Amino acid sequence: MGDGHGGGSNGGSSGGSGKVLNIKTADIKSAAPVFRKQGEKLSDALNLLVKTLDGHGEPWGDDKPGKDFGKHYSPNQKQLERVAGIAILGLVSIHEALDDLADGHVDNDKAIAGIFTKEKHKDGGRHGDKG
Repeated sequence: MGDGHGGGSNGGSSGGSGKVLNIKTADIKSAAPVFRKQGEKLSDALNLLVKTLDGHGEPWGDDKPGKDFGKHYSPNQKQLERVAGIAILGLVSIHEALDDLADGHVDNDKAIAGIFTKEKHKDGGRHGDKG
């Protein structure tokens, strides 16, 4: 039993509150660039980290404890760099996906509006009237 909003028992709402999801394309469009900007900031930070760490070489020493540390540190450093790179790509792709979502939402609204637009008929709106 719906609540008049469609979408089944919770009306297409969030958590059954009876509120209908209201998507504003302007909000989506304005939020999208934030993800790209944050991706660029993360990229800058990663580049600085890599440059700084690589610039220090292997400062942990050539003794047994230093070699043990380096044996575990170096692979983890490379893994961290790969993961951060994936996160950067993810943030950029979220920006692109939000833009696509907003564009698709606008296109969908136009298509739906077209379905419900009254069409002018040649006969002045009289259907089946032969009189």
